[in-house]
Amino acid sequence: MAKKYKFKIVVDSSSNLTKDYIKDEEVGFAIAPLTIRVDGKDYVDDGTIDPKDLLQAVHSYEGKSTTSCPSPAVYEEAYEDAENVIVVTISSKMSGSFNAAYVASIASEDTRVHVVDSKGTAGSLVLIVDKAYELIKAGKSMDEIEEEIEAYNNSRHLLFVLNSFENLIKAGRMNKVVAFVATTIGIKPICEAYEGEIKTAKKARTIKKAFITLKDMIAERVTDYSQRQCIIAYCEGDEESANFMKKLIEEAYNFKVVRTMPNTLLCSYYALEGSLTVAF
Repeated sequence: MAKKYKFKIVVDSSSNLTKDYIKDEEVGFAIAPLTIRVDGKDYVDDGTIDPKDLLQAVHSYEGKSTTSCPSPAVYEEAYEDAENVIVVTISSKMSGSFNAAYVASIASEDTRVHVVDSKGTAGSLVLIVDKAYELIKAGKSMDEIEEEIEAYNNSRHLLFVLNSFENLIKAGRMNKVVAFVATTIGIKPICEAYEGEIKTAKKARTIKKAFITLKDMIAERVTDYSQRQCIIAYCEGDEESANFMKKLIEEAYNFKVVRTMPNTLLCSYYALEGSLTVAF
């Protein structure tokens, strides 16, 4: 088939993005949805289901729920209408999405595909998508984009505070030591995505103190705020906490922009209510 786009960006739904995030006749954009299965029903993270409905089902079901990544066929179809594709996925240590995207890239012989392992989720992917779009619009070649996007990927950070680690633990997404610390009564751990895995960085006694500690931890990781975005992801109903964190960060640092974004299905499922993730 004739290629419609010279460049296209494909991202999986752990990004919390919607299909209209990039509207550009010259740059394609697509989202590969993950799926959550609860009590025999599939909840596809494609923007058609209210996260509240998923969380209600999760809380009312006592059995084990599961998640599944997009198939290689889903990715391969997304690549078909472009000459060059940048793909951004959730951490390869948290999901098979990266592997599926990579397998599809091998099968797409007439399309050049570069798959980026974000080593995180939520805002981590958004930052990479925005960077890829910036490089494309700047007229960079595919070689230049691949090199610069990997360097950029290694410069980002993801910190988060969760009120519950239940689904991460059930799904085996946390090691036993980290899970024990995270669920200790009276402790609110501030965690970090480290090399694609969940690491407990610091601990606090209350959720408010955890948010303040997270804000302070930003200064331990970067100094070049003015050239960075900061993205705060939250579950529906937690807008007040997200705005509190946004105010803390804006008062402490001169980020280029600080944005809040609601979680879609997958991130809502793993983070649950009362959580915030902060990518920068």
